Amino acid sequence: MRILVLNWQDPENPQAGGAELHLREIFGRLVSRGHVVDLLCSGWPGAPERAESDGIAIYRVGTRHSYPFVVRRYYADNLARNGYDVVIEDLNKVPLFTPLWGVPKLVALVHHLFGATAFREVPAPLAAAVWLSEKPLAALYRGVPFQAVSQSTADDLAVRGISRGAIRVIYNGVDSRRLTPAPEERSPSPLFVYLGRLKKYKRVDIVIRAFAELNIPEATLEIAGAGDYRQRLERLVKSLRLGDRVTFLGFISEEQKINLLRRAWASVLASPKEGWGISNLEAAACGTPVIAANSPGIRESVINGKTGFLVPGNDRHAMAAAMRGLVESPDLVGELGVAGRTFAETFTWDRAADDTLAHLEEVLGAKS
Repeated sequence: MRILVLNWQDPENPQAGGAELHLREIFGRLVSRGHVVDLLCSGWPGAPERAESDGIAIYRVGTRHSYPFVVRRYYADNLARNGYDVVIEDLNKVPLFTPLWGVPKLVALVHHLFGATAFREVPAPLAAAVWLSEKPLAALYRGVPFQAVSQSTADDLAVRGISRGAIRVIYNGVDSRRLTPAPEERSPSPLFVYLGRLKKYKRVDIVIRAFAELNIPEATLEIAGAGDYRQRLERLVKSLRLGDRVTFLGFISEEQKINLLRRAWASVLASPKEGWGISNLEAAACGTPVIAANSPGIRESVINGKTGFLVPGNDRHAMAAAMRGLVESPDLVGELGVAGRTFAETFTWDRAADDTLAHLEEVLGAKS
């Protein structure tokens, strides 16, 4: 099978996130099984136009901001005659409206739709553009098969008018062979962690305010990740006089991430919306409980009361109470961690790749 993936970024991009992890894990596996995968994405200053990663041939055009305006022409001029069996559009922020491109077979892959959450991240005019661009999905993508990474995303698509019969839910995986528990590495004093991009819509400010409300001197919070909201968060920490107990780690390596998760008493996530919540499964794989907002996508990656706690969105008081519950019952950290590990082991990238391939074969109407 010859596959073209359209995604705004590639796994080597400095801004790469969960969508790019998914891309590498799924389509890298398809390459290893003998399929040909090309990726057409945006570039960044200094990035070569052509590259290869995990056997995936990468074509870069434009930037994060110009990509939706130049990608169609690049495809028509350079790739349209490559004989792709299927084109997969990763719908992200602004749809590329690929049904208008005349591709032979099309599949839309959706992690999550932004909707009104865009207004929490970018200026109103840009947020309105993102919000409006999602409005015609049902009309323009009528008859297109969809893949959604969670039931929450599938429900969101259905609300927007996409037929439920056209949507296949294929959950993300987690590498439980690499991400493993190490109870002996757990911090002797309460340590809470946040891992992810530092963007306004991630609501890391709620995590910080909840930690401040916890008000236990021996407890610490470590924040790992990069993003344009870091300075605002650092000012918040300073205003709350938490500078000696909250540490910003910046971007960390995979090895550092595993070490951090193993040391943590809980991973904390307050985002109002995610496609799935890969970071929650990574914490669970390391035997670490999760405290997270009970929001779309996220609620499917945490079993409330068993692998962690789900709290009402935007409720720092409830989040602080969940933190306090772990501090006051340290044995609960281990109990939730063991259950989390068992839960995480049910989500594998091999299974996700199998399901993706089966869906593509179904779309094409024959085994490849």
